[in-house]
Amino acid sequence: MSEPETVSAHPPVDPRAVQVTFRAIATGMVLGGVLSLTNIYTGLKIGWGFNMSVTAMLVSFGLYRGLERFGVRRWGMLENNINQTGASAAASISSAGLVAPIPALTILTGQELSYPLLVGWTFVVSLVGVMVAIGLRRQMLVQDPLPFPHGIASAETIKQMYAKGSEAMARVYALIGAAVVGATTKLTSYLLDWHPVGLPFSFAIGARRITFANLGFSVDPSVLMIGAGMIIGLRAGASMLLGLVIAWGVLAPMAVDSGWAVIPDALNQGDKLWFGPINKWMLWPGVSMMVTSALTSFAFSWRSVLASIRGTRPSGEDDVHDVPRRIFLGGLAFAGIAAVLGQVLLFDVTWWIAILAVALTFFLAVVAGRVAGETGLTPVGPMGKVTQLVFGVLSAENVAGNLMAANVTGGAASQCGDMLQDLKTGLLIGASPRHQALSQVFGVLAGALAGCAGYLVLVPDPAGMLLTEEWPAPAVAAWKGVAELFRDGIDGLPPMAPEAIAIGGGVGIVLAILEKVVPAARRKWVPSPSAVGIAIVVPGFYSISMFVGGVIAAVSHRVKPTWAARFVIILGAGLIAGESVAGVAIAIYRTITG
Repeated sequence: MSEPETVSAHPPVDPRAVQVTFRAIATGMVLGGVLSLTNIYTGLKIGWGFNMSVTAMLVSFGLYRGLERFGVRRWGMLENNINQTGASAAASISSAGLVAPIPALTILTGQELSYPLLVGWTFVVSLVGVMVAIGLRRQMLVQDPLPFPHGIASAETIKQMYAKGSEAMARVYALIGAAVVGATTKLTSYLLDWHPVGLPFSFAIGARRITFANLGFSVDPSVLMIGAGMIIGLRAGASMLLGLVIAWGVLAPMAVDSGWAVIPDALNQGDKLWFGPINKWMLWPGVSMMVTSALTSFAFSWRSVLASIRGTRPSGEDDVHDVPRRIFLGGLAFAGIAAVLGQVLLFDVTWWIAILAVALTFFLAVVAGRVAGETGLTPVGPMGKVTQLVFGVLSAENVAGNLMAANVTGGAASQCGDMLQDLKTGLLIGASPRHQALSQVFGVLAGALAGCAGYLVLVPDPAGMLLTEEWPAPAVAAWKGVAELFRDGIDGLPPMAPEAIAIGGGVGIVLAILEKVVPAARRKWVPSPSAVGIAIVVPGFYSISMFVGGVIAAVSHRVKPTWAARFVIILGAGLIAGESVAGVAIAIYRTITG
């Protein structure tokens, strides 16, 4: 292990350097607003979002490099850093509830927020995380110089971009090219009405003949999942394929044959996909696996939890470039009070539960920030599940309290981790943390404005559209399942679902433990429990496409490792962004034309 970084290794902030400018803030807001649509789109498809820092860096670099030919001032590295700080904050707005607790609340209670209220709620949730991160910066980045791997990667990327401009432009062209492919494929599929094509196989279960197409073993014309597979890699892609085979190749036929899942007559003919009725049963073992594996993995971070408790005291003198203490304390108080009032006024959450939720959120956001600093992974899901479990015990029948208290925790944890990663990048290149904090707030605002609009356009009817073939929304299924379980108890579950929950939960715990204790050289052979869990609750062709993407990435790294290191993730991000933006455009067109 390398020696910890020292404060002296960081370049000092140059007060004369151009950093926060109108165009830097505005570019970050615009790019972040667009990229927020990408994460909402993919979040409702597969439950995952992606860090968009490097994408925002590259796009803005290419844009301003082109504008320099027309006399526009050079786009500096520190300006670009302000841009990416705001853009990444905006892109992560999906974690403020838009792809999990908010639609889950609508499905369970019918409550939907208007656009202004939705913008205000997601902004406040994210602002809590921003303010906590500001308070943690000195402790976690200077006093205890935690790695924050994504922040280091972003810092190295932006340094290379400005050292080798031609290399950066090559990656920009690759990103744009992949985005064009993704958008073109989506638009063509829509215009020509392309659908997944089932594999030509069938088998008999009792008196019933089941085709592979019925179970989702199909080839999907979409490239979004291939792009996602290129980013997550072969291990996660292979884990999804394993989950597909076990869940939809073994459990699904068993559920149909035993009557645990009932196929309606309208679907019980030909090659029609049976995802909807089977998923009502299948989501229970899948959700159980995702929840237990997330909580088990988080439990291994107990040292980080203790370090967070010990290390949250103010230390050292204030840095002149930090956010002034009075502004920090005022912002923290505003965010906390607004989060409490939002829960009480918007969701009828009992006042003491709302206050307890915010208090718990401050603590868990600190924990999430430390875990993100040490591992690079922000435990958004576990943070939300911890809160759901706490309030499920305190107020079992209060669905809104269960979901929206956890919404504050999960959203704040995500934004806290995101900002600390960006502040790490800034620390390594001599950026002003005060300016980055300003950019983060504007980015959160842009993400709320654009992301909420995108969410309402994509799924105007969450109860009717989500947990379906088109929008599997596994994160929604997980949050909804936990809230339902506390509200209805075991008796409200489908036949054999309690047994499936126990088995899925046990497998999730075992796999999560193996991930932590197996030697690193052999860890690639341990299936990813989160990937297996997602494969159980999404259509099979998603898993097939993501496996294909993982294979493409693995083969590229084996055959052309240098080229792959430069382009594979960028190409995957381009495919995702292109198809997502095209999907949003199609949704807007459908809304306008009726």
